[in-house]
Amino acid sequence: MPGGRLTHDERRSIAAWLAEGSGYAEIARRLGRPTSTVSREVARNGGPCGYTADRAQRATGARARRRGPAPVPEPAAGPVREFVEGFAALLAGTGLPRMAARVFACLLTADATGLTAAELVRRLRVSPASVSKTIGYLETMELVTREPVPGGRRERYLIGDDAWTRAWRTDTRVHDEVATAARRGAEIMGHGTPAAARLTQMSRFFGQVSAAMNGSGISERATADALTLVAALAHAARPLTVPELAAALDLPVDRVAGAIEAIERRPLIADPFALRRTETGAYALTPLPDRLSAAQQAALDALASEKSPQGLESDR
Repeated sequence: MPGGRLTHDERRSIAAWLAEGSGYAEIARRLGRPTSTVSREVARNGGPCGYTADRAQRATGARARRRGPAPVPEPAAGPVREFVEGFAALLAGTGLPRMAARVFACLLTADATGLTAAELVRRLRVSPASVSKTIGYLETMELVTREPVPGGRRERYLIGDDAWTRAWRTDTRVHDEVATAARRGAEIMGHGTPAAARLTQMSRFFGQVSAAMNGSGISERATADALTLVAALAHAARPLTVPELAAALDLPVDRVAGAIEAIERRPLIADPFALRRTETGAYALTPLPDRLSAAQQAALDALASEKSPQGLESDR
């Protein structure tokens, strides 16, 4: 078959036709092979005068054994390849780079031993550099692992049974980091600014996604203590230190500290407030900037100005 390995019978024909004085092009035409295939076969096995079929067959077998097992054949065009390309397109639609999606889909459909870089190159018809770069990218996402091929320097790439769990955790960490960064950005932009409102909304969204994916990771007691701390700061209407809060709430200092840590890890506990640490080390609550519009805040400020410090309407 054109493109496959020469058979022993084909090598016998080559030897016979060389003996008759036929040229490479004529032999290739008779075999239905490219001329380059015949010329390489003869050149690497003794040349036109020294070529013999049996010696060429033995030499080819020896070279194959040195190279190791035959490569995994490229899947024929059909349902599998169509699935790989279609599934890769879907993954790319979620934001995964196109090349990473193709490599990942290809590994998904491989057998339990995975694929080498050379096999990925052959199956996807891309450059080795593209495969190498993409494997590195997928490893950072903890979607792909590598294992050495016994007795050689090559490596095989595969998708482990725990890939989904590790990818899930990686995604959750990223969501946590985005939520924290957005919350810090809101503080920098300043309470009441449109930018702070947008960043706070973003922080809340990614915090909810992270909590839904990974669970809160916070005990029920720590959550209850955190809610009590929020109520205490709202009631006091002024910053309080950890010892002050512990004394007022009749709680150990470590439980108050645990409540603060719980809010810092999951700011949604304090919603619609944000917990803020002052320069003196005390803690206070500030309303989240996206909960009230500018008009609502102005109306509430006007109402507050009409009240006495004790919260009663002024008769003056």
